[in-house]
Amino acid sequence: MALPSTNDIIEDLEFFDDWEERYKYIIELGEDMPKLPAPLHTQERLVKGCQSNVWIDAKITEGVFYFEVESDAIIVRGLLALVMAAYDQKTAAQIHAFDIDQYFKALDLEQHISPTRGNGLRAIVAKIQALAASQL
Repeated sequence: MALPSTNDIIEDLEFFDDWEERYKYIIELGEDMPKLPAPLHTQERLVKGCQSNVWIDAKITEGVFYFEVESDAIIVRGLLALVMAAYDQKTAAQIHAFDIDQYFKALDLEQHISPTRGNGLRAIVAKIQALAASQL
């Protein structure tokens, strides 16, 4: 199943009255993503700075990034889905140009997750942005 667009996710989250419902929606997004095969759970793909284990695999085809991601925490899989909606199947230039801070602000996300999850989210974004920067 394809992830909704970032705009659709923002609109969907605005529909919910409380954060418990929003968390359920975010977790469902993560559950709908394909799993990263276990042999790809390597040290090179592991994101440093996350409390949970997070792996990111990137393939580039004709200048477009295709990401596969995994985490051992269900809420983090949901957060990965939010990030993938922004970055998957985009060029390096599109990844570089996307205002992730504005996106997170529109989601009203960072004040509703723990500081350690917020740091992990930033580490995930930094890894993807570094991968994209290497292709600019």
